[in-house]
Amino acid sequence: MHTEPFNELLARNRDYAKGHPGGDIPPVPALKTAVVTCMDCRIDAYSALGLRAGEAHVIRNAGGRARDALRSLVVSQRQLGTRQIVLITHTTCGMSSFRGGDLRGELGPAADGIDFDTFDTPEQAAADDADWLAAHPLVLPETTIGAFVFDVQTGELRHVKTVARPSAGR
Repeated sequence: MHTEPFNELLARNRDYAKGHPGGDIPPVPALKTAVVTCMDCRIDAYSALGLRAGEAHVIRNAGGRARDALRSLVVSQRQLGTRQIVLITHTTCGMSSFRGGDLRGELGPAADGIDFDTFDTPEQAAADDADWLAAHPLVLPETTIGAFVFDVQTGELRHVKTVARPSAGR
């Protein structure tokens, strides 16, 4: 196998593995929390929220969009017991710098059916996603959803809104 392009990462992994706790971390998140955030490399969700391994699921995608994360959120809730969802968009996100239709046009037919889920402001994207999840039938009743914007310059989170999915039968 040709690993040369990955040698630096493999060396870092060897250092990490020396202190890895092994199987002592349960797969069920201790805080019953799932975090959806952008894949932007400036965001360290664990550090930003003061999380340790085993406390939360962190789901990442371009723009930190809920629709893209739904499959993972359903598994997180139904199989692993999470009841709180934290949505984090961020300042200067690239997903607000273009339109999905333009990119689809550039990519041609291979991109048909892909919703790039671009947005105008991170605040609106977070709020819209919180409302969308709160109304979605696959999100469990009595789930609390918080929408936040991460400032990439300061590292601070700004609260946008909190919604709670009503309990079943209401």
